[in-house]
Amino acid sequence: MIRINLLAAERSLPRPQRTFLAPAQRVTIGAGILITATAIGIGSWYLSLQSESRRVDAEIARAETETQQLRSVLSQVQKFETRKAQLQQRVTLIEQLRKGQTAPVHLLDEISRSVPDRLWLTGMTQQGGAFTIDGQTTSLTALSDFVTNLEASSWFRRPVEIVDSQVDHNEQTGELVRFTVKANINDTAAAAGAAVKGPTPGKQELKP
Repeated sequence: MIRINLLAAERSLPRPQRTFLAPAQRVTIGAGILITATAIGIGSWYLSLQSESRRVDAEIARAETETQQLRSVLSQVQKFETRKAQLQQRVTLIEQLRKGQTAPVHLLDEISRSVPDRLWLTGMTQQGGAFTIDGQTTSLTALSDFVTNLEASSWFRRPVEIVDSQVDHNEQTGELVRFTVKANINDTAAAAGAAVKGPTPGKQELKP
């Protein structure tokens, strides 16, 4: 019988050698993976920021457009409210004076037509042939225009006197001028003659 020594054959075969990465190589590969992952994360974050920035810019532009539209509408509303308040105050004042029978209607109408924009009358008294008129305005120019309009009327004598004027400053309403004006009624015959001749150009016909 023939015996084969397999153990000796196995011992005589060369063993495979294992290869391992050097520590420096492992550090380099790990660092590369870390840098790549970090770069991908930063790139994704940057793109996300850009997208969010574009969205915010679009919203800001839309909000600014809406703000401009609202400002235009608000300006129109404020002008309307101011005009409405002026007309309402004139009507109220005239009605009060008419009920009190303190002066002829045509004199009250003449005073009302002499009121410029942004000027409001707050009170009026008559003593004999003199009217004392109290009011408010947002500018001294409007007060000057009011006095000029009264002096241009044939129903009042010149000069129309500014008895008092005070300027108040308010953070919300701005500058406000409170005033008192004294106007003396013109000669009745001269006023009646002016009414007979017809209306002054640019004004409605006066009906005594």
